[in-house]
Amino acid sequence: MELTLWTYEGPPHVGAMRIATSMKGVHYVLHAPQGDTYADLLFTMIERRDSRPPVTYTTFQARDLGGDTAELVKSAVRDAYERFKPDAMLVGESCTAELIQDQPGSLAMSMGLPIPVVPLELPAYSKKENWGASETFYHLVRTLLLPLAPTPGSPARPSVAAAAARDHRRPRCNLLGGTALGFRNRDDVREITRLLQDIGVDVHVCAPLNATVADIRSMPDADFNVVLYPEVADTTARWLQKTFGLPTVRTVPIGVLATREFVEEVGKVAGVDVSALLERERAGSAQVDASRSLLPWYSRSVDSTYLTGKRVFVFGDATHVMAAARMAKDELGFTVVGIGTYAREYARPIRELAASLGVEALISDDYLAVEQRVTELAPELVLGTQMERHIAKRLGVPCAVISAPIHVQDVPARHSPQMGFEGANVIFDTWVHPLMMGLEEHLLHMFKDDFEFSDGATPSHLHASPASISQPSRGDAMGGQRVTPFTARAAIELEAPEAASAVGFAEEEDEEAALVSVAPVTTSWLAPAEVELNKIPFFVRGKVRRNTERYALEHGIAHITVDTLYDAKAFYGR
Repeated sequence: MELTLWTYEGPPHVGAMRIATSMKGVHYVLHAPQGDTYADLLFTMIERRDSRPPVTYTTFQARDLGGDTAELVKSAVRDAYERFKPDAMLVGESCTAELIQDQPGSLAMSMGLPIPVVPLELPAYSKKENWGASETFYHLVRTLLLPLAPTPGSPARPSVAAAAARDHRRPRCNLLGGTALGFRNRDDVREITRLLQDIGVDVHVCAPLNATVADIRSMPDADFNVVLYPEVADTTARWLQKTFGLPTVRTVPIGVLATREFVEEVGKVAGVDVSALLERERAGSAQVDASRSLLPWYSRSVDSTYLTGKRVFVFGDATHVMAAARMAKDELGFTVVGIGTYAREYARPIRELAASLGVEALISDDYLAVEQRVTELAPELVLGTQMERHIAKRLGVPCAVISAPIHVQDVPARHSPQMGFEGANVIFDTWVHPLMMGLEEHLLHMFKDDFEFSDGATPSHLHASPASISQPSRGDAMGGQRVTPFTARAAIELEAPEAASAVGFAEEEDEEAALVSVAPVTTSWLAPAEVELNKIPFFVRGKVRRNTERYALEHGIAHITVDTLYDAKAFYGR
């Protein structure tokens, strides 16, 4: 076990919280000590939900450990039932309570409550949040539907088209996988529901998001299942297919190409004609006035030619990473230089995808390893989670969030899906605009010495005042040689931070003495070289600066000139 400041996934009981909070009429009793009661913060602060999560804690304290903590569980279960009157109850324990081994699920089962009670055994020290959500959803569905399972020898389930024709209705499906705290799950469900309705397919149940216990019990009445988020719904869908014969659509509709494939698969499973819709969204020929998604046209437009070949690093949960890597390569013309996931359960498909892209996959839940990989690859765009947004900001690289974990800014009030044709529009805007604004920022920086674009210039849409007009310093106006020192200390910290701290660089006042003891070399940038460096696009400027400074140190160059800059470029470009 490692002490860390950040984790991509919480313990599995957080996944169980997500299932309970997603549904209506389901309550979760969690055996947990004081300090583990953070469900309100997770859901009301990040998602701005209008109700508190349906979670009751036993909140035992240190003094309770010498007494009967099992009785605390029974009291909490009894009080939760009497107060909230749920239709079903989940009972589990947090990672701390797991050490006590009170088995709260078994205790609740023995109480004889008149509602279904689902005991959860979620090993906190070997599994993570998404696995916990998947197991909770599966056990809840299995508990509610097992009594309705067909007996051996029952007639085979009719085909989707035959069942729809027999009942004089349109085909219908279950949408599986959407949860609270999922990345844009609410908007994805709304978008895919609309898309399916246009195809000629009705949504029977959406679960677990907004589902009731009665909805879960009616799931076998659908004709097939659609798995939107495999991390949560794949296990349940497989059980439904095995037990009730429900076919499963597994294509995740993120991106124009994947959405077309999704529509084709739904049409095949449901027995409906989807050719008209696909004709309007024909890849490579979609037009602004006929297509729902403008991405195919925008990605071919003049402005987007600037984006071709941009180097992209992708990291997050497996579903969004695989979809984002495909979109980046096949739909936007980016170059994927690295991919990775924190979901170890999906390490194999991520590695296979990485091999097809000619890159090495990063399978890790250590954000420091992710930051190191981003630094090494020096991409021009990072697609990741909330943590990658912080990493990219420190490195001065544009970033777009594509996956949970998220923060409040990733739960917009507007309709902002990731799936379907409209989702492709949202993704185009989200990914491309940071690059375009980065280009604008670079151009402004190039011309910052012009009086109209200097940092002190009044914005063009505001009235100028004499006090706001900045005057350049005499040294700058006369072309003075400003120097920026780059010392051995900086070099050591850049290449080996641990070595820097080992030689005593912790205190700034001791810097000079430390430099003398390590290496007496001092390198500085002359003003013309700085000007030339600033002409280089911001997304590779840091790498060029580091290479030039390393080259100068290795060759004993005290002052970096424009010639040094280009000598270093030639040296490392060989």
